Amino acid sequence: MKVLVLGGVAAGTKVAAKLKREDRSCEVTILTKGRDISYAGCGLPYYVGGVIRDKGELIVNTPEKFSKLTGAQVLTETEAVAVRPGEHQVEARNLKTGETRLYGYDKLVIATGASPFVPQVPGLDLKNVFVMRTPEDAIALREAVEAGEIKRAVVAGGGFIGLEVAENLAAKGVKTSVIDFAPHVLPGLLDPELSEYVENKMADAGIMPLTNVALEGAEGGGKVEKVLTSRRAMKADALVLAIGIRPSTAFLEGTGIEMVKGTIVTDQYMRTSLPDIYAAGDCAMVRNRQTGKPAWSPMGSTANISGRVLAQNLAGKERAYPGVLGTGVAKLPGGINVGRTGLTETAARAEGYDAVSVLTVLDDKAHYYPGSGLFIVKLTADRASRKLLGIQVLGPGAVDKLTDIAVTAITLGASVDQLADMDFAYAPPFSTAIHPFAASVNVLLNKLDGAMDSITPAEYAQGGAEEYEVVDCAQAPALEGKRFLNLAAIDGPVEGLEPDRKILLVCTKGRRAYLAQNRLKFYGYTNTKVLEGGASFTEIEEE
Repeated sequence: MKVLVLGGVAAGTKVAAKLKREDRSCEVTILTKGRDISYAGCGLPYYVGGVIRDKGELIVNTPEKFSKLTGAQVLTETEAVAVRPGEHQVEARNLKTGETRLYGYDKLVIATGASPFVPQVPGLDLKNVFVMRTPEDAIALREAVEAGEIKRAVVAGGGFIGLEVAENLAAKGVKTSVIDFAPHVLPGLLDPELSEYVENKMADAGIMPLTNVALEGAEGGGKVEKVLTSRRAMKADALVLAIGIRPSTAFLEGTGIEMVKGTIVTDQYMRTSLPDIYAAGDCAMVRNRQTGKPAWSPMGSTANISGRVLAQNLAGKERAYPGVLGTGVAKLPGGINVGRTGLTETAARAEGYDAVSVLTVLDDKAHYYPGSGLFIVKLTADRASRKLLGIQVLGPGAVDKLTDIAVTAITLGASVDQLADMDFAYAPPFSTAIHPFAASVNVLLNKLDGAMDSITPAEYAQGGAEEYEVVDCAQAPALEGKRFLNLAAIDGPVEGLEPDRKILLVCTKGRRAYLAQNRLKFYGYTNTKVLEGGASFTEIEEE
C-alpha cells in the first residue's frame, strides 16, 4: 500500500512512524514544506528565554535520521499545492527549484498543520515583527533580543503561546506588555475570575495585560517603534504576533473535502468526507469527548494521539478516536502555572448542565516543607448526576498532577462521590496528607449535600453578598474594619450577632470560615455564607 503523508511535524511523522511499525510493507512518503521535520513547536518560547539553550534541541529528528529510524521517505521543502482525489494524486512544488510533479497514493494523510494568523493591519512588514510557529521564528526573536535590539515588546495575543512568550521575554530583561481583543487573557480556557487572577499576577510581575484592546498596526522608520492599538499607541522595539493560527488547507479548495472554517472535518476514525483521504493534527477537526460536538484541538498531544489512531486504522485496525477534553497546561508570567481540562463552569452552563462549582485554596504540599505553595482549584460538576465536568488549577507547583487526575476521572465518567477517599500518594515533599484534589472534592461534596452554604468569588464580584455583614474568621484579625470572630471561642450564640442576620464568613483560604459556619449552624444561625477561597483569592471591599 502506497501512503502519502502531507506534513512532517507532529501528526505527520507520528502517522508515518506508527504505520511502518504496524505494517513494514507499506510504502510511506512524507512531503513537507519546511526544511525541518518533527520539531518541538511547544518549546519555542523557552528557546527565546534561554531555558532551552541550544537551537539544535528544538529538532527532534532530522529527515535523514527519521528515514533510517522508521523506513519512511521524507521529502523536505516540497509543498503540496493541489489534491486530485479522482486520480489519487497530489501535485507538489519543489521550493528549491520551483518545479512541480505528481505523487500518487493509495491512501492520503493530510497533516499540513496551521499557520500563524497575521491580521491585515499596516506596519507588519517592519523589522522586528515576529510570529512564533517554527524554530526559525524563535531563533530570530532570541537573536534580536541578545543583540540588544529589543528593550520593549508587545505581544499580541493572550493565549498560552502569547503568555509563554511574554514570560520568556521578561526573563531576558525585556519590558513586555500583552494585548488581547478578548475581555480577559486565556479566553475560553478559564472562567473569568481565574483569568482576572492571572492578569493580576502578570501585573505584579511587571508584564502588563491590556484586554478589550485590538491591534491596529505598527509604526517606525524601517523597524518597529510603536505598536498601534484601539486604546493607545505603545512604544515598543518589537511586536510578537500570537493572535492565533489558521489551518493550512487553502490548497484543498475545490477538492470536495468537507471543512469548517478551513478545518478538515473527520470522523472518529480520522477519515475525511472523501474515500482514502484521512487528516490529523492542527488542520483537522476532532470531537469533544464530553459533548460529542466537533472540536478543534491544535495541540501537540492531540496530534500525536490522533496520528497514532489514524496509523492503526490505515493498517487495518478499526480503532475509534474518542476525542478531546480541552486539556492544557502552561507556565505563566508571575510565577504561576495553569492546568485545565473538561468544561469550565461557563461552558458547562452553555451546554445545558445545571453546573455547580467550588473554588478552594489549598497547600500544594506539606506547609512546613521548603518550597511549599498554594493551589487554587476550581471544580465543576453536574448537580443531577454529580459527575465531574471540569477542573481549573493555578499555582506555582505541579498543577498538571491535579489536571491529569481530573482527565482520568472525566474520561471514566466518575462522579464526585466516587472520587472521595481515594488513596493518593503522600509524602511532605510531594503532597498533603489529604491530597489537594481530594480536599477539593470534599468541599464540593459538602456544597452539593448542603453541609456548606457558600458564595463563589464570581458571585461576590457580582454583588451576591451586598446584604451580608462580612465577618473575619481568620486565625488573627486580618480584615480592617470588620467584626472578628474567633473560631475557638464559638461555644454558643455570639454576642452582637442575631441568629437570623445575613453573615458572610471570610478567612484566609475558606477552611476556617466553613468550620465557623458549622458551629454557628449548631447554635441556630440560619443565614451564614462562606466565601470560597477566602481573602487569598478575593479582595474584600472595605466599607
